[in-house]
Amino acid sequence: MVTALWQVVAAYLFALAGGGISTSLHLEHKPLCALISFAAGTLLGVTLFAIFPESLNDSGVWPVVAAAATGYVLFFFISKYVHHVCPACAASHFDADATRHFSEIATALIFALAIHSTTDGLVLGIQQEAPSMDATKWSLFSALCIHKVPEGLALGSLLIGAGLRRSTALGWVAAVEATTLLGGVIGILWLGKVSTFWLGLIMAHVGGGFIYLATHAVAGEMLKHDKKLVLTSFLIGVALIAVLNIGLRLAG
Repeated sequence: MVTALWQVVAAYLFALAGGGISTSLHLEHKPLCALISFAAGTLLGVTLFAIFPESLNDSGVWPVVAAAATGYVLFFFISKYVHHVCPACAASHFDADATRHFSEIATALIFALAIHSTTDGLVLGIQQEAPSMDATKWSLFSALCIHKVPEGLALGSLLIGAGLRRSTALGWVAAVEATTLLGGVIGILWLGKVSTFWLGLIMAHVGGGFIYLATHAVAGEMLKHDKKLVLTSFLIGVALIAVLNIGLRLAG
């Protein structure tokens, strides 16, 4: 429980760090694009090399496929009909028109990001009770922390672009990302005793959402920016998590 708790807090702090950077500095989009693509690669990597293998072992093929599909579809519909579910994955869509109308979309944005961040915390919280996932925990934690930095960067940049004062923008980043802590508490206190079968399905559901975030991020960045930079950064992220996860399994 202690490990899960500090991992959730650390992920939250990484998001705040990203928000702090974007509200203090003017960051060019090229390095942000590379970071977004790299973070997307880590999410796909942890899904393919950590979450899905463990979920398949605990829950079976077809239940995992169905659970992953629900995670993907959930984020798809939220992004299509409510708001982009992740600022890092939708940074290319945050144009001048969107920022001018921020006050009109703020509620939808907060709702969408709250669901996304809650699932981030949830997946860190539930892993404490899944002994077969020991090799997965650190690669999952690493991927989420890497992902949280550009998430905070993009959200902070949007808020600044919408005309908010820097202190107010950082406060909003802190408030929205606090749902990561909420998800962690839910996972630790209420889902920790769920059977490994259902834990596997919950993880697969989250993994489906990660696949949506990763593919959406890369597709969005490739439409407007250097494809070579996007693909290189993305593949480095995938490879990093693959090597990390394989190394942890061999060490265990």
